Amino acid sequence: MEVKRQLDVLDRRLAESPYLAGDDYTIADIAVWPWYGATVKGLTYGAGEFLQVQEYKNLLRWTDQIAERPAVKRGRMVNRPYGDPAEQLLERHDASDFETRTQDKLLAAKETAPA
Repeated sequence: MEVKRQLDVLDRRLAESPYLAGDDYTIADIAVWPWYGATVKGLTYGAGEFLQVQEYKNLLRWTDQIAERPAVKRGRMVNRPYGDPAEQLLERHDASDFETRTQDKLLAAKETAPA
């Protein structure tokens, strides 16, 4: 019930502004989204039905809005050992790694390499 209370607090705050701290995307959104946003989207735990996340319209809007940010999409790929191989970047050393070193590309290169 504590998580539902927190979701309600977030939802009510997000009814007042696009982001947690107001009109701009800030460190508050960056810090909170991986916990609550990812939970609401079903990216971390399978608790969405139990928590009735569909009831939190403002939280869902905020969650979707942040999930579409290019930096968030890239960040969710780094060190991810599961899911779609195109979304797995096990090691990031350079910005170009997002284009050249995702697991799907590494596996394809391995398959076409001469034996």
